[in-house]
Amino acid sequence: MPGAVLLGRIARTAAPFVLMAVAWQIASLFFPPYLFPSLVAVFWRCLEILTHWSQLVDVLATVSRILAGLAGAFVIGAAMALAMARSKAVDGFLSPILTFFQGIPALSWVVFAIIWFHGIEFRIFFIMVLTTLPAFTFQVLGALRAMPKDLVEMVMSFRPSRAKIFRVMVLPSILPEILTAWKVNLGNASRVVVVAELVGATGGVGYQLLQQQQIFDMAGALAWTLQLVFFVLIVQYVLTLIETVAFRYRAVSERSL
Repeated sequence: MPGAVLLGRIARTAAPFVLMAVAWQIASLFFPPYLFPSLVAVFWRCLEILTHWSQLVDVLATVSRILAGLAGAFVIGAAMALAMARSKAVDGFLSPILTFFQGIPALSWVVFAIIWFHGIEFRIFFIMVLTTLPAFTFQVLGALRAMPKDLVEMVMSFRPSRAKIFRVMVLPSILPEILTAWKVNLGNASRVVVVAELVGATGGVGYQLLQQQQIFDMAGALAWTLQLVFFVLIVQYVLTLIETVAFRYRAVSERSL
């Protein structure tokens, strides 16, 4: 019975993608390849990218830029959130700035970075940090403020060290929000990095997409896009595994009820 339930879930999840693939393949029979290429052609282009180092290096460059930008934004955002949670003055100063930054389009940050900075890698890092920083900061801040006051008072009554406070109380309370923030910002970062590479890079997935656009190679454009999709899905899966392991006690408590 559990096997049948699992197969049913897999079928429901896969059904929309199967329908999309069938619709695309049918369209490829009636339209030229530069509009709707065959999925077989797209598959072989994906395989070519993954098996040729000269092309795979562009995928790895984009992946490293995404991870570096997210890591930088998370570290800075967590530090800012902690300062804002501890001081109303800091919160009152930083909140309007972060809210203002949220309204600035990613393309504007790309233009600013090109004008301000010379190095390509620092430009992209700057863009990635500035576009994801507000979300990280506000989500960590919300998690810190959502900690139950009764729990805080109870833990503080034992006079624990700062390291123990963080390990026993703070980290378990904010970790769900941190993982959610990473999942949300991961998708945003994958879109922003493509824009940054389209305009100001000489390598990466965004740069390769620009090359495919110039020669009207739709199969290549889809293949390069799918590299980012695969990366996002893999990282999302890893984050889900971390969440499952970190909060396995929840499943135990639910079974006991």
